[in-house]
Amino acid sequence: MMASLYAGVSGLKNHQVKMNVIGDNIANVNTIGYKPGRVNFQEALVQSFKGAGRPNAVTGGTNPVQLGLGMQVGTVDNLFLQGGLETTGQITDMAIQGSGFFVLGDNNNNRFYTRAGAFGFDADSNLVDPATGLFVMGKMADETGNIPSLATTGRIQLPFGQQDPARATANLKLANNLDNSATDSLASLTDAGGSGVVSVSGTAIDGIGGTHSISITGAQAVNATYTGANVGNDGSGGLVGNLGLTMTLGSLGVTDFTNFGFSVDGGTPQIVSGLNASSTISDVINAANQIAGIKVDLVGGQLVVTRTKAGANADYNFTSTAGTYTVGAGGGAVTGNIAGVLFGVNGTFASAGGAASTYVATDTFSPDRGYGAATGPVTSTLDLVYDQVTGKVVGLSGLGSGGVKVEAGTGGLTATGANPLVIETDPTLHSTSINVFDSLGGKHTLSIEFFKSIVQNRWEWRVSTLGNEGITAGQTGYVSFNADGSLNTFEYFGGANSVSISPNNGAENMNVAFTAGTPGGFDGLTGFASGSHTANIIGQDGYGLGILQKVAIDQSGNISGIFSNGVTRVLAQIMLADFTNQAGLRKVGRSLYAPSANSGEAVEGVAGQTISGDITSGALESSAVDIAQEFTGMITAQRGFQANARIITTSDNMLDELVNLKR
Repeated sequence: MMASLYAGVSGLKNHQVKMNVIGDNIANVNTIGYKPGRVNFQEALVQSFKGAGRPNAVTGGTNPVQLGLGMQVGTVDNLFLQGGLETTGQITDMAIQGSGFFVLGDNNNNRFYTRAGAFGFDADSNLVDPATGLFVMGKMADETGNIPSLATTGRIQLPFGQQDPARATANLKLANNLDNSATDSLASLTDAGGSGVVSVSGTAIDGIGGTHSISITGAQAVNATYTGANVGNDGSGGLVGNLGLTMTLGSLGVTDFTNFGFSVDGGTPQIVSGLNASSTISDVINAANQIAGIKVDLVGGQLVVTRTKAGANADYNFTSTAGTYTVGAGGGAVTGNIAGVLFGVNGTFASAGGAASTYVATDTFSPDRGYGAATGPVTSTLDLVYDQVTGKVVGLSGLGSGGVKVEAGTGGLTATGANPLVIETDPTLHSTSINVFDSLGGKHTLSIEFFKSIVQNRWEWRVSTLGNEGITAGQTGYVSFNADGSLNTFEYFGGANSVSISPNNGAENMNVAFTAGTPGGFDGLTGFASGSHTANIIGQDGYGLGILQKVAIDQSGNISGIFSNGVTRVLAQIMLADFTNQAGLRKVGRSLYAPSANSGEAVEGVAGQTISGDITSGALESSAVDIAQEFTGMITAQRGFQANARIITTSDNMLDELVNLKR
């Protein structure tokens, strides 16, 4: 009977332990980084009344007979559950999402571990846990912002208010596109020379600026003509030497007025009709001038036929359709058809003297900007522009790969002789600028100007500054592109590999190198025909003097300083630690843990890399206590306590009955 009393007592005592753990959990329901505890019970001592019996040939085996003597606490576990993140907006508040612990320590090399990340800075700019004064441990970066591989873990101290020295610019990064199709190359007439050119307009397609010196040799196209040698009747049996506009055909002895006409450029003969003996020379001229392609005039008493379109006689010609005529013997009357009398031709006649243009226009182009292979001059032959009505050469085309209109006056183009035709074209330019810094933190504006080259898929460049700085080397060069628009090469002239600048303000000389991308790649400058320029200097690595103003913390625990000069640089890195058996850690109060014999040694590392957890700045990890679960555990603990109390009272009543047997 006494055993039941002791069993009930053990139940009362140990359920009270469970209530203690539940009470601690609920008390810490708002404690940041808190991990709840859990009680596990186990059976206590066991009294054996009878051992187990082995089966034999006659009977089977028997089970042991044992009596339990109550229960006891087996373990009180720490449950390292992930708590929710509460945003605070305070940069130095940090929460770990995943596995890991912040490392805290003092100057005596004591180490503690916590999930409560409500940190701040003390008067000496140390990152500390304000509740305990313990330092938050990590590694300090060097002056370039790198964490040394051999750096040891120690306290983090940030240089608030300290100066960040100026850094001279050493590298500039170029990116985006130089438009291969761009042209700003407006053409203008500088000197007409002996060419007869009166106007130049348009923009050169190749976009290259410079001087076009054009020499024109040869002759203009010539019209085909025929001048008659008339044999008209003078009325007394003689021949007429000079015709007059009022002379009639009858007075000249014309008796046949049919089949008089012209075949122009090998076409169908066109007959001049409506003429008779009363028609005058003026009537003949007017009628013949109705035929397209020829013009008839009376010059010095002779009829002259001219092909209105100049050119080679074989191409631009006319042929008379007249027949034969006869002159009376012994000075008798002259009779015959119109052509025979007026032009003195025994049969048909053809034009003569026409000639095609022999002009050759040689363009010697000297770029106004360019280096090396792009200096020129380049010689080419321009195309001739013909007037489709007159057949004369009236202009030139093909200058600057086309796009430029060169027009002569009413007389057409003429040979230049010793005075060439001079035409200027503007360069196609694109420039971009950026501020760079010298060793004293002085700011200088540096510009790079690109201009199209006579070398295909190439742009020349030139660097300049706005102040009194001096550029001593590397001022010029070129950038070329492959046929697919990718970068081919970016070169300096004069053997330089950077731009050397003398600031002229007491600072050290600067050597600034351009990074234009990977040859064959598209990660820097490109040369596509995009329709617009986007090429730009997108970055430089210099800066002026700065003061540390604030910090930022990333997921890996890197503490980056933001300086007044716009520079952001890593100053330190917060380290995390983890254990093989987190449940084996020993609580030491103030939300701190210490290693135990069963936790394993702390493994320190970088968040998100060697340690799986990530750091979230501006947030705290809330308590992992689940109130619903704790209240449920409270009910079961209460019921367990009540049941064990009933065991004791019931056993007491039974003992009373036993004592009363003697009465």
